[in-house]
Amino acid sequence: MTYILNIETATKNCSVSLAKDGETILCKETAEEGYSHAEKLHVFIEEILKESVISAKDLNAIAVSKGPGSYTGLRIGISAAKGLCYALDIPLISLDTLEVLAKQVSVDKGLLVPMIDARRMEVYSAVFDSNHNKITGVQAEILTKESYSEIIEETYFIGDCQEKCQSVLTRDNFHFLSNIIFPSASDMSALSYSKFGKSEFEDVAYFEPFYLKDFMIAKPSAK
Repeated sequence: MTYILNIETATKNCSVSLAKDGETILCKETAEEGYSHAEKLHVFIEEILKESVISAKDLNAIAVSKGPGSYTGLRIGISAAKGLCYALDIPLISLDTLEVLAKQVSVDKGLLVPMIDARRMEVYSAVFDSNHNKITGVQAEILTKESYSEIIEETYFIGDCQEKCQSVLTRDNFHFLSNIIFPSASDMSALSYSKFGKSEFEDVAYFEPFYLKDFMIAKPSAK
């Protein structure tokens, strides 16, 4: 059997899960306004191992959400993951934060657009089909009324910036799933197990978060 500890700290949600053969068996998380990751992350890890009655030495890998997202949150999560991998001599797996967020949605058809809030009208985003295949790569963009105007399919927006998105993304085929706000470590299990099976590991010494700081400048609308 394969035990993987999943860590997600790219947003306000400090989230840790333990997975066995790709299935989440326990998850602990909290989303607090003040970013309590530094205080809560290691506590969650210790509690999960204790409640699951396994030791750190039973872990086969550590998976961490690599970003994009909060600079501080990513640094905390990835530093913890790398430290555990060093100490336990086990591989490090990294996952796309937006893909983890998209995994929370199941639709028969249409497109999924997970977004992570940056500031003002800026977001980190990507587009996935209903099978969670990535259609467009992760990008930093400034939202305008013309954003996603080329999409005619039913499109579902998720993430922690839906309120500001709704002020400009007003087309009839746009839908906002207000109950899906933050990525969770509970949705990392199948993804990390798949990468473990393919030996898709990171170099623990040199791996860095995916910050994606540049933003696309919106073109002025035609008058």
